[in-house]
Amino acid sequence: MPHVNRRDCLATLAAFGLPAAASPAWADDAALRLLRSGGVVLAMRHALAPGTFDPPGFKLGDCSTQRNLDDAGRAQARALGQRLKAAGLVPARVRSSPWCRCLETAELAFGRAEPWAALGSPRAGTETTNAQSLAQLREGVQAAVQQQRGRFEVWVTHMFVLSDLVGANTASGEGLLLGLDERGQPRVLARLAG
Repeated sequence: MPHVNRRDCLATLAAFGLPAAASPAWADDAALRLLRSGGVVLAMRHALAPGTFDPPGFKLGDCSTQRNLDDAGRAQARALGQRLKAAGLVPARVRSSPWCRCLETAELAFGRAEPWAALGSPRAGTETTNAQSLAQLREGVQAAVQQQRGRFEVWVTHMFVLSDLVGANTASGEGLLLGLDERGQPRVLARLAG
């Protein structure tokens, strides 16, 4: 039987956008090692918030008008934070989409959240603002990789943002560890189950 290279398997899983539940346990181990070494961004989709999209007339800053985390989503966010804390991993910075489900995920998992409009849902933006946000996110990954050796950032955002940024689908609460490819563009290095 031929030797199976774990990095190739991770790349294959990521290429097919398979959820974290489909990845083997060592995928999380690889992600934790990358976080420990730093110079990466853990870009994650918010925890479980049942439904799709926000209701008509939603308003930023008014959680009663948005799709929000349920009890399972809150537990999922807390569990992720506890898992990283138990591994001795504390993010240098926690940035979040200004949507309530993202802010709550970040606060429950990491105890803090710095709203960043660039992480907001593209469903609420224009083509121009979405392009500007994507450029800011690419620059943010580059800055984190170059300046954060031994440290990492966490970004909590939406599935559509991650898909636009790196072409990967994510499950609720799942994280993508982002680094740079040979052209200096964001790429997925590993996945962390939510």
